[in-house]
Amino acid sequence: MAASHPLDVYSQIVSGVAERLTPKVASLRVPRRGRGGMPGDSLGSAVVYTGDGFLLTNAHVVGRATGGTASFSDGTSAPFRVVGADPLSDLAVLRASGPTPPPAELGEADDLVVGQLVVAVGNPLGLAGSVTAGVVSALGRSIPASGRGATRLIEDVIQTDAALNPGNSGGALADSSARVVGINTAVAGIGLGMAVPVNATTRGIIATLMREGRVRRAYLGLVTMPAPVPAPWRERIGRPAGLRVAEVVPGGPADCAGLRAGDLLLSAAGHPVATAQDLQRLMFADAIGRPLPITVMRNGALVDVIAEPSELVAA
Repeated sequence: MAASHPLDVYSQIVSGVAERLTPKVASLRVPRRGRGGMPGDSLGSAVVYTGDGFLLTNAHVVGRATGGTASFSDGTSAPFRVVGADPLSDLAVLRASGPTPPPAELGEADDLVVGQLVVAVGNPLGLAGSVTAGVVSALGRSIPASGRGATRLIEDVIQTDAALNPGNSGGALADSSARVVGINTAVAGIGLGMAVPVNATTRGIIATLMREGRVRRAYLGLVTMPAPVPAPWRERIGRPAGLRVAEVVPGGPADCAGLRAGDLLLSAAGHPVATAQDLQRLMFADAIGRPLPITVMRNGALVDVIAEPSELVAA
């Protein structure tokens, strides 16, 4: 028997992921006020997270709504209430009051590599799932948080060329084994999409939303991107990478501490920082109002500063 054509194998993987995940991705109808105060519905998707009715979606999909309706590809539907939302990760937790399909299997976004196959699954119209496939085109990107201006960013997102269709926000980004590694959040441009990663940081955010309905966050006022440590310094400080400061928000805690655009952030609170997630792990409730030692490389020298993160107040 002749070997399968590579495109046949690719198609089998994508169709297999679609078959396993489509039933576990809901279509959401969320009552919203449109322009001029006219009533209307916001459409989006959500992923079944637990066997007892918890769903994951985007904070921007639910906005300030308190509930709506979730519909599944088998024709069933159930009302849901919004348990909690966190605009700075663009994650929201919902609780359906009726039966839901079994939960999706979660993967680990920190294991992704650029070029890896991923499949985006949404359910924008309720009874017909939407599936696109592509590769991870970049990791550790940032996008503006909805309604919060360009200086407040969703950090550490996954960029993929698995194009997102309208209503797919809140749906699943899956690996080739149908494990959910991200929650689709935005269209980044023609043929590009973004997804919030499923990893230790976001699992903690989800658990906090389920327990408390909100996430208290510390705020530094920095926009960063991963960058290599200059070769002569790598052996001396024992690390190959840090976070380049691209922007310092005027008047924010980082600005008051003397951090500058162009600084290479190496450690915070004594912990090495080489990815946005490294810094995010430190920016929760227990860091608010407490001195935070930060070491940066500036003009070929190490500089130590003390910042005092403030509480990020929801708009």
